[in-house]
Amino acid sequence: MKILVDVLISWPERTARPLQWLAPLFARVTVGWVFMWSGWGKLNNLPQITDNFVGWGIPFPNALAPFVSGVELFGGLFLLLGLLTRISAGALGVTMIVAIWSAKLDQIDSLETLLGFEEFSYLALFLWLAIAGAGVVSVDRLLERWQAPETDNAAT
Repeated sequence: MKILVDVLISWPERTARPLQWLAPLFARVTVGWVFMWSGWGKLNNLPQITDNFVGWGIPFPNALAPFVSGVELFGGLFLLLGLLTRISAGALGVTMIVAIWSAKLDQIDSLETLLGFEEFSYLALFLWLAIAGAGVVSVDRLLERWQAPETDNAAT
């Protein structure tokens, strides 16, 4: 059993360790790019997006359509940069919950259907980024490092 654990769990973990920086970067770039351009497209087509919000029964569509479009544009951009990652991922995660609830709720007939939605996959990535953070290749990490010496000096 020890050999199986070492070969199937411990060895892959040791092998992947030097690449741990890649997972959050890859996730951020993937969803950041998609949502930055999605938000840009929505901002440039606000009348149609507002009509969609009306059709989905989202309250205050004239205010929420540009707000959500801006959240997607700037949240996506911030994820690309790794800036305010946890906040951006959290905000975009909320938009995915609302999207599923308002536009897809009537299509959910099973857990399999829910898990098959593209929006649910995005929600999973946003949840992971909101919890795990931006990773080492990010503006967030640069800001943390920039602040660290100041904090250390204040303590001494």
